Amino acid sequence: MLIVDQDQQIFRQLFSMTHLGYNASNMNIVSSITTEIAFDTVRPIEWIDGGLKLLDQRYLPGRTDHLILNSIPEVAQAITDMVVRGAPAIGITAAYAVVLGAQLCQQQHPEHWQQPLENEIRMLAEARPTAINLHWAIEQMRTVLRDIGVMDTDAVASLLNVAKQIHAGDIAANRTIGAFGAGYLGKGSVVLTHCNAGALATGGYGTAIGVIRSAYALGKVKQVFADETRPWLQGARLTAWELEQEGIPVQVLVDGAASFLMQQRQVDWVIVGSDRIAANGDVANKIGTYALAVAAKHHGVRFMVAAPTSTIAMETATGEDIPIEKRDAGEILNASGVTSSFISAWNPVFDVTPAALVDVIVTEKGVIEQPDPEKVARLMAD
Repeated sequence: MLIVDQDQQIFRQLFSMTHLGYNASNMNIVSSITTEIAFDTVRPIEWIDGGLKLLDQRYLPGRTDHLILNSIPEVAQAITDMVVRGAPAIGITAAYAVVLGAQLCQQQHPEHWQQPLENEIRMLAEARPTAINLHWAIEQMRTVLRDIGVMDTDAVASLLNVAKQIHAGDIAANRTIGAFGAGYLGKGSVVLTHCNAGALATGGYGTAIGVIRSAYALGKVKQVFADETRPWLQGARLTAWELEQEGIPVQVLVDGAASFLMQQRQVDWVIVGSDRIAANGDVANKIGTYALAVAAKHHGVRFMVAAPTSTIAMETATGEDIPIEKRDAGEILNASGVTSSFISAWNPVFDVTPAALVDVIVTEKGVIEQPDPEKVARLMAD
């Protein structure tokens, strides 16, 4: 394995300095780093015998249940119900859902199956409004459908091939993101992360957790702190579980303790994922991310966002244009033990962190330092 040393001398040989930050100049070397990292054992999404197998993340770590889904409505409900969550994972799941839909529609409407399928795809697109990867993946599948004839007997095979490419491409992108992001960490770094941007939220390996995996494999991460991430506790249940599975040191803390942890000079980096990045570099992520970014700026802690370019929505000008999903108040009230029927709750699932609070956005195409509209546009144009 090629080790990236603390002063980044080798890292700077791998990545040429550009207006964006570091960009890949030798992907073969990047591949040699990522393919030999052993920390990658979780797979939340599997295609099996014409069906879609999802790890039910609502019950981890206490139970490891799987669901086998066979239709778009089933998949859409699973996405809405948080069986699968995390923007990249939702996108991959949606791609496979289109395959399931095509199978059924061809059986039920052999001579005009594409219109019924499109009707179901529209329903699928509404399952989660904020995660842009859902819409990105659906558009990839629609592109295939536009090139397929109604009587094409290989239509399902063509769609499945693209869905599998999306899945494999996400894992490969995450490994590259991990290598890119790890280059920014110094030896013995302490990292704070929020929600779950690991293998459970992606096709495998993870984005923010992928950076942590890669950095830990290189001896750069001493300790990880995981916010609980209320009300679903994705940090306490999922991130801590993923890291514990691979022996990466992790401690859980309540969301409100994060700023005090920074004040105690216990954190070097905050590393998070994203569900949508606007064209100006504003970042939508799990509720509580914005508070972390504000605290990090105040305490001199660096803030990294790790996400594939499929998360960057160039048609979304700024964070103000990102739709923020609101979920049922009961998710908060039930978790808090509130029994009064007169008490309600405000339950936004995401918030928006302005680009000015972000030090680096790490993608598989390169890294944007101090993001702004021009840098984002140049990355996406490459």
